[in-house]
Amino acid sequence: MPNLDRRTLLAGAAATGAIAATAARAQQDKVETPAPDLSGKAILITGCSSGFGRLSAEHFARLGATVFATMRNIPRPEAEELRQLASDDNLDIRVKQLDVLLDQEVAGAVGDAESELGRGLDVLVNNAGVGITGPAEVQDMEATRLAFDTNVFGYHRLARAVLPKMRARKQGHIFNISSQLGRVIVPYSGHYSATKFAVEAMGEQLAYELVPHGIGVTIIEPGGYPTQVWVNRNRYSAELKARAAEQHLEGYPQVVARMGEEDGSGRSADPMDIPRAMARVLGMPAGTRPVRLPVSGGDIPQTAINEVTAKTQVGWLGESGYGPLIKAVHNV
Repeated sequence: MPNLDRRTLLAGAAATGAIAATAARAQQDKVETPAPDLSGKAILITGCSSGFGRLSAEHFARLGATVFATMRNIPRPEAEELRQLASDDNLDIRVKQLDVLLDQEVAGAVGDAESELGRGLDVLVNNAGVGITGPAEVQDMEATRLAFDTNVFGYHRLARAVLPKMRARKQGHIFNISSQLGRVIVPYSGHYSATKFAVEAMGEQLAYELVPHGIGVTIIEPGGYPTQVWVNRNRYSAELKARAAEQHLEGYPQVVARMGEEDGSGRSADPMDIPRAMARVLGMPAGTRPVRLPVSGGDIPQTAINEVTAKTQVGWLGESGYGPLIKAVHNV
């Protein structure tokens, strides 16, 4: 096995950083190329009331897919609007109740979809998530549990639910919507990075383990986009601030003053970048799809990190018994 020390790895990352950044931006440009035909694909998406989930449901359906668009708290206006769109435009979008925090709703939504299809799903898009800002010290256990239960355990619940029938068919693909903040850290972002770091590790491990079953995993790493996430984040952050103990708030007065008052209106990137990028991935042959895909309207700060971790995995385990799994995922 190659002996890659820290100095070698960092030097390699520095040498390839500019090339990788250019490649990542090229991936962004290709999002605008003709989209693939998704006819025959059955796709389940979580968090479809707004944002990436809502846009992905419509985009994939317009490309011919059968889409199970899930959201919590149905009935709600967003569900009816999506059903009306499907009816008006003759799109195969089937709206389902699914709160990713609830085991029974996960099992019910996936089971219903599989029953309607008479087989397993082709694609899972783990998208539903929450963000709660503020200093880490201020994050009480209620906020911490909600963040991890939604962003991490919710993804795991869905993956476990769809995998048995995906494995039976020896095909399928899972998208985990992560974030740039799953690889880099911005202070005072609560436990958002902690949850997305977990999503990154969980997704990569799953990618290795699913190689023998013909199932792929792609971790999407969006930059900042002007979606409904800002409204929800402000609500959760304001509620946390209102109930937090003064002994935790007093150390960070300027940061605490801004909790619940974030403004995402200055962001101009097109949220459609995300569904277009996922469609592009699905248009690639199975076995060649990337395990990570940064998608951003601006900077992509995690490129060097992605490069060095891939080199580390291949260097550490590439010639071991795990080598075929590692090399398959990193296309070595």
